[in-house]
Amino acid sequence: MANYRAPIEDIEFVIKNLIDFDALAALPAFAEHEMDSDFAVAVMEEAGKFASGVLAPNREAGDQVGSVMVDGQVKLAPGYDEAFKQMGEAGWYAISMPVEYGGQGLPELFNTSANEMWTAADIAFSLGPLLSAGAALAISAHGSEEQKQTYLPNMLSGVWSGTMNLTEPQSGSDLATIKTKAVPQGDHYLISGQKIYISYGDHDATSNIIHLVLARIEGAPEGTGGISLFIVPKFTLDADGNPGDRNDVHCVSVEHKLGIHGSPTCVMQYGDNGGAVGYLVGKENRGLQAMFTMMNEARLKVGIEGLGVSEAAYQHALWYAKDRVQGRDGQGQRAAIIKHPDVRRMLMTMKSLTEAMRAYAYNEAINFDIAHHHPHSELGAAMQRRVDLMIPVIKGWMTEVGQETASLGVQIHGGMGYVEETGAAQFMRDIRIAAIYEGTNGIQAADLVGRKIGMDGGQAMMAVIEEMEGVLATMQGHGKASAHAGYLASAIAGLKDSTAAVLAMLQANPGQAMLASFNYMMQAGYCFGGYHMARAMIVAYDKLQEDASNAQMQAKLHSTRFYLEHILPRADTCGQSVRNSNSDDLLGMPDELFG
Repeated sequence: MANYRAPIEDIEFVIKNLIDFDALAALPAFAEHEMDSDFAVAVMEEAGKFASGVLAPNREAGDQVGSVMVDGQVKLAPGYDEAFKQMGEAGWYAISMPVEYGGQGLPELFNTSANEMWTAADIAFSLGPLLSAGAALAISAHGSEEQKQTYLPNMLSGVWSGTMNLTEPQSGSDLATIKTKAVPQGDHYLISGQKIYISYGDHDATSNIIHLVLARIEGAPEGTGGISLFIVPKFTLDADGNPGDRNDVHCVSVEHKLGIHGSPTCVMQYGDNGGAVGYLVGKENRGLQAMFTMMNEARLKVGIEGLGVSEAAYQHALWYAKDRVQGRDGQGQRAAIIKHPDVRRMLMTMKSLTEAMRAYAYNEAINFDIAHHHPHSELGAAMQRRVDLMIPVIKGWMTEVGQETASLGVQIHGGMGYVEETGAAQFMRDIRIAAIYEGTNGIQAADLVGRKIGMDGGQAMMAVIEEMEGVLATMQGHGKASAHAGYLASAIAGLKDSTAAVLAMLQANPGQAMLASFNYMMQAGYCFGGYHMARAMIVAYDKLQEDASNAQMQAKLHSTRFYLEHILPRADTCGQSVRNSNSDDLLGMPDELFG
């Protein structure tokens, strides 16, 4: 069985050829690091060693043993507690967090790349650090200075972990209906209620768990406008800031799930004995806005899960395809299955989609930093609109593609892929949740069309399309890449047409726009992936002009060609479905006709 190996070669290609690292390094927020692209690659090499050497060996035990409750306490899978400790000691929790609270203050690009590797090595484990980082980010952005000083140093060092508590049994994604209650009590509140699907809600790997909990203060307005955010530690702190008495919060049970068995998905009960001590974060009734800081970060990282699992599933399938001898090649000789045309098709589908996702995600990580740190507020605000546009596509498209690649990995293994011992099925089971949590992909699509496209009349999308058209012009004038320019031209034109179509539907019949939204999101994702693969193709051709024996560039040329020829045309199909939604009578179909 193949072990995960960090794809440093392709990560280096993206960092050095497809992103403007100099512009990132020039931002005042990162000036003190004096970093260049070589520094970035060196950091990622160390992250890769940690992923393959510490995290990946626990993946099978995380799946087979999982997290279990013993005498009311959640016990993590073998190796997880030590991995938590080592990750904290190495400083990986704090990559992009403020230096003044113990963070490293590095750009989001470093965080994105590291999270790709954590996810690929063991997605179930990676959820713990992901949620801790998100909780720390929310406290950093909305907490008081006292709260930051009290909680962030221990959270960023991995001594304590963090969670996000949104969902309740009756509410699901409809947070307007949450019932968890907060009662003022001097300098704090008493929290009571139940939360479900809380990843890493309880475990024994850290000395405290800092829960961020959405609750409604007594007398607050109904709906989302009456929700507040609270810090509720597992152990309240003593006078010295150390964990003291057990708070009135406990895990009722751990869910039995399709995948991510190593991640404890907890039902959390607050206030069985009078109320859990909680501290307001930010202003009363503004909790949802504060929590969205955490949710947007989580959505970005969930998209990265699609990338990470795709890479891991591809490596697993490639190893098997080279090792498994079955059938005969074109010369009649017994051959490994990698020689079979359909296996090669599946492998290249996995490879090209993974490379497209990586280039796309890393580029948007750069834009994330520009949006937050650019000294010119207008440019920063414009970039923030772009990031807001991209988050639902990254979360939605990349997790849908992640499911496809994981499924192809099972298919390449044949019958052995359906047998758990090979490990191929675990990727498929694990990634299935990513399209559901942090807002289902249907919610992401509705957000993309209804809010991000609808609220600005498509201006942010048109700015991205203009950027893509600039690369198209370069491609059309390129001696060799021009042969594939037509694929990108068609995809861009189709995305323009679909953007105009959904804007018209939003005005005439918003329901039809929602019907079109999923396919619009997928169309945008394939198109954005094609844009970056076109850029990669130009780089590969130019480098091969300098050295025709460059094997990495030869491989890159094959994957970019395949994407433009075989994957990018999917955007046209999605676009046709978007435009057909304008006349679709599905919304008017009587419910009883569904059977």
